[in-house]
Amino acid sequence: MASDDAVLLNITDAVATITLNRPDRMNALDQAMVAGLAAALDKIDANLPDIGAVIIEGSGGTFMAGGDVKFFHQVSKGPVEDARSSIEALIDRVHEIVLRINALPRPVIAKLEGAVAGFGISLMNACDLAIAAEETVFTLAYIHIGTSPDGGATHSLTRLVGMKKAKEIALLGDRFGADEAHDCGLINKVVPADLLASATAKYATRLATGPRDAIARTKALLNAAPEADLQTQLKAEAKSFADCATSADFREGVTAFVEKRTPRFGKS
Repeated sequence: MASDDAVLLNITDAVATITLNRPDRMNALDQAMVAGLAAALDKIDANLPDIGAVIIEGSGGTFMAGGDVKFFHQVSKGPVEDARSSIEALIDRVHEIVLRINALPRPVIAKLEGAVAGFGISLMNACDLAIAAEETVFTLAYIHIGTSPDGGATHSLTRLVGMKKAKEIALLGDRFGADEAHDCGLINKVVPADLLASATAKYATRLATGPRDAIARTKALLNAAPEADLQTQLKAEAKSFADCATSADFREGVTAFVEKRTPRFGKS
């Protein structure tokens, strides 16, 4: 990926970093960025044995200002059916990205700063963990351009913050800060801006050096839990635990515990 691509990918020390790279447009989502995200996920899938964690970040001091309104404005000038077809096609591709992040058998961390708006919130919610700089500003914003949310926002918000708060965020479209985002359960951690990179790297390194199969299975169990009844979830947990218990990581983990040392997990 060239440095002027809409999305950059770097894989170093078992951590894949996806960088949204339209700083002149506050990393607003357009067709090139959607294609770039798909390509980055393809490369992560192809190199999965060498990757233990993924970070999604924005360039230019901001995460994402939502969809590219200039694209929507241009499309809306044409015939209604053509506009609808173009927009639906783009959203279908965006939704595939959300599904792929959700299903990825590696933890994904959103590194947040500047603006997190529109689809930026949907993308953040698709990630497993989220860390924000203190001055980060959030807004769902769709209501301000006369449309309803996409990217799974109505699905994730109701589960993360509850129905009343989700309706406040979606129907009013107000801006709110990192502390409020943390207090209502949207993000995991708030740090000073100058510590954002190191705090995110610390999370990523810890996850990347952990028991990868157990982490992947735990992510899958947690993702499935809201839709499962207790009996189904208990059966899934029993199977997953038994599968993990036959792994080299499990043997290393219990041996390290008995020997009172830090475990050295391998790749899975």
